[in-house]
Amino acid sequence: MKLRTTLLTIAYLTILLAMTLCSARAQTLKPDATTKPSIVIVHGAWGGSWAWRHVEALLREKGFNVYRPQLTGLGERVHLSRPDIGLSTHIDDVVNAILFEDLHDIILMGHSYGGMVITGVADRVPDRIRRLVYLDAFVPSDGESVMSLVGARGDFVKQMTRGDYVVPAWVKPDQPPPHDVPQSLKTFTEPISLKNRLALSLPATYILTVDAGKEAKGDDFWSQSQRARQRGWPTLQLTADHNAQWSAPEALVDMLASIR
Repeated sequence: MKLRTTLLTIAYLTILLAMTLCSARAQTLKPDATTKPSIVIVHGAWGGSWAWRHVEALLREKGFNVYRPQLTGLGERVHLSRPDIGLSTHIDDVVNAILFEDLHDIILMGHSYGGMVITGVADRVPDRIRRLVYLDAFVPSDGESVMSLVGARGDFVKQMTRGDYVVPAWVKPDQPPPHDVPQSLKTFTEPISLKNRLALSLPATYILTVDAGKEAKGDDFWSQSQRARQRGWPTLQLTADHNAQWSAPEALVDMLASIR
């Protein structure tokens, strides 16, 4: 009887200890308002998450958690490329990355075409997002597509279109990876569908990159920055070419770190 009582006591204490440890672990996993949020970076057209490795390293040095979801059919997922991949596929990619990584209170940044993607993501999971950042990116409204936004400037896309794909003309046939790859035309033509009004209230910042010595009004994404300004978003300007992740990574990271 005494042995049975002792064993029950040990079992009880073991369960109590396990519950205490689980509770302590849960407390440590709760977001701390004083810590910096996670940043999810969505790359642009033809590119891949590989292009943001250096920016990730710099952000991590500043204490940020960084996630770089790879859009289907591009980058290291080029083997999954299909003509039926559209904008909605890429929105699913990022939504699922956020859900399966269980991310909350994030800064969601989209570069160039990535602006289309993060707009759709915000419509789906606005409760997971602290702020949106559009880096030289498209700012679509409901029913718009890349092609409808670029208008007359879309001729360069048409010139690179080969069947169901838009093929980057700057990539050489024998160029080793990593490099830009052909992208499904459907990602440029599929209109975005926005239904969640909660997404409209999310804080957002626009960063316009302008080449040194050039006028901001002559930039390809000037009209998008003005659209952001009309929505009341803070609009910042960074001296860099369109691919600031390569031409001005340190300045870009400093700017990102200053956004609240």
